[in-house]
Amino acid sequence: MYLGIEIGGSKLQLGLGDGNGALHALWRGSVVPADGADGIRRQIEAAIPELLANAKRRRDELRGVGIGFGEPVDDTTRTVIKSHQIAGWDGFPLADWIADLVGVPAVLGNDADVAGLAEALFGAGKGLSPIFYITIGSGIGGGLIINGEIYRGCGRGAAEIGHLRVPSNLGGPAYKLVPLEDLASGWAIRQQAHEEATARPIAWEGIAVHDVREIGAAARQGHKAAWQLLFRAWDALAEGIGQIIVLLCPRRIVIGGGVSLMGEDMLFQTLRQLVAERVFKPFADCYDIVPAALGEEVVVHGALALARQRLSEA
Repeated sequence: MYLGIEIGGSKLQLGLGDGNGALHALWRGSVVPADGADGIRRQIEAAIPELLANAKRRRDELRGVGIGFGEPVDDTTRTVIKSHQIAGWDGFPLADWIADLVGVPAVLGNDADVAGLAEALFGAGKGLSPIFYITIGSGIGGGLIINGEIYRGCGRGAAEIGHLRVPSNLGGPAYKLVPLEDLASGWAIRQQAHEEATARPIAWEGIAVHDVREIGAAARQGHKAAWQLLFRAWDALAEGIGQIIVLLCPRRIVIGGGVSLMGEDMLFQTLRQLVAERVFKPFADCYDIVPAALGEEVVVHGALALARQRLSEA
């Protein structure tokens, strides 16, 4: 049995399982950013015995720990490289800290990478390779899974689609290149809606522009300004996906995260059409684009699978 941990900017989850796509038990909590990394570490220390007790399992049954961390991590040093959301994580030896806390070996991965691993092994990408996973939430992350293994480049990460630079004319008539997540993440969509509502309050009257779900619901009901905003975001996302296809030619692109829950009518149908219009033609019949299948527990599933892959011989 393994322990899987997801550490994000707003969510903390711990799960027990064998790394085969099934959970024995799950603990979920909210992160308090003001408490910093120390606050999250205190939550983990308290949650582990609670999780084991609720599952009626013993600590000595644990064979290892897998961690999915929501920022860049270093494979060689097993440390967090940088956190843009929570103070106190930069350079922190997270895998070693967890291993000392629990008393078993630990492995560390980026959350989008391990989520992609879970979708490739147990979810929407099962049986296919390569799988390119995209999570669209507060930011945009990516993971490339080849034959059931995470591709990590030279050890500091890869597949960071959210940091691809794509054309944008926001803020003026001239096009410039900006990171994709500045245009199509949940944060970016909310920010653009707020700016438009401030500039054109009548056009946005009655819409809660701080909530991506509200913006999507307004677009579904025929709100022109809301739909135009989303269309710009999906157009930028299609540009990024087109670059991924021409470079990597993945068999399937799996999209998860909170923004993906807008569904077929508000996201996937339009996105598929926009990608098809610009895709490198020799690769046009090599890929498909589908929603993720594993829900909120996807990172925990991936962390457990990573632990099983790396530690089963330990």
